[in-house]
Amino acid sequence: MVKTRVGVLFGGRSVEHEISLQSSKNIIHAINKEKFDIILLGIDKQGVWHIFNKNSYLLNSDHLTLVSLKKSMKDLAILPGFFNNSLVQLNCPDTIPLPIDIIFPIVHGPFGEDGSLQGLLRMTNIPYVGSSVLGSAISMDKDITKRLLRDAGLAVTPSFTLTRSQYNNSGMCFDKITSALGLPLFIKPANQGSSVGVSKIINRDSFEQGLALAFNFDHKVLVEAAIIGRELECAVLGSDELQTSVCGEIILNNNFYSYQNKYINTHDTHIVIPANISRTVSENIRSVARRAFRALHCSCMARVDVFLTVDEKILVNEINTLPGFTNVSMYPRLWQASGLSCTDLITRLIELALTCHRQDQYLTNSLTL
Repeated sequence: MVKTRVGVLFGGRSVEHEISLQSSKNIIHAINKEKFDIILLGIDKQGVWHIFNKNSYLLNSDHLTLVSLKKSMKDLAILPGFFNNSLVQLNCPDTIPLPIDIIFPIVHGPFGEDGSLQGLLRMTNIPYVGSSVLGSAISMDKDITKRLLRDAGLAVTPSFTLTRSQYNNSGMCFDKITSALGLPLFIKPANQGSSVGVSKIINRDSFEQGLALAFNFDHKVLVEAAIIGRELECAVLGSDELQTSVCGEIILNNNFYSYQNKYINTHDTHIVIPANISRTVSENIRSVARRAFRALHCSCMARVDVFLTVDEKILVNEINTLPGFTNVSMYPRLWQASGLSCTDLITRLIELALTCHRQDQYLTNSLTL
């Protein structure tokens, strides 16, 4: 049996670099070794690509904040268009092609799930797991996401979008926004994940501080109303035909689902899968998740986060097209609770990506006049 050669791509230049390394560990551990040969491809914080040894590529691998890539003397270059041989190994007497059938990118945050990496991989003509350039870029930008979801008839969290140029007049912004949305509020960068740069706002001073923090990570930020309700998540899998998982609920002992709550102080967060909701509410959330997935041109996989209000109204909060695969990540846990193991999930994702790539090859790139 000829095995499919899978390049697991991790790391990256974003602040979610360490989360990506933890996700890679679980994918490498769980992937079906009888079907797939894996090649470890790491991107360091400077953006340089490397090849790593399967048995030893991380320092402090069990510590989220201290985990890092080991030094590698095997650098990579990219030759767009040379299918299966687009990646070449440097630092050797002869430039050696690195045959790869598909790449499983697990690079979180900017430069990884915002369409940038997807565009590069598409240029190389190597299949990759995850959404297209368009779906990735749309879903990463929370402002554009909300606009398209509203246009599709889906309810979203009420919000204002501020650019950096508006930041200088934030006093007027505060009065206008609180008049419309009240307090408390949440401020978040438009193009970040894992709750990076998110602040809860209770007064004018914290508003100023929250804007300053968010603008450290992006040129555009969202100011959102605080929703009284439950935080629920649903996983989506597929392209033409979509499957949805059971719903999971995040119950917080703290203010909000912050980066610390997700990955470090996990004792402040209680995850319930499946969520304690009625069958009708569950089906409604799963329907909303599928509609959101379609509206944002997603493919392969996504995690859809929603709020369920006290009157059972469903508000779409965020869509994550490259969700985490860490030990505490919701996407694989939701599928496990739905009867799909992490190993089988990874296999399905790879097979979906290969099918989508084959379909793309049927498109013509020439005109017959």
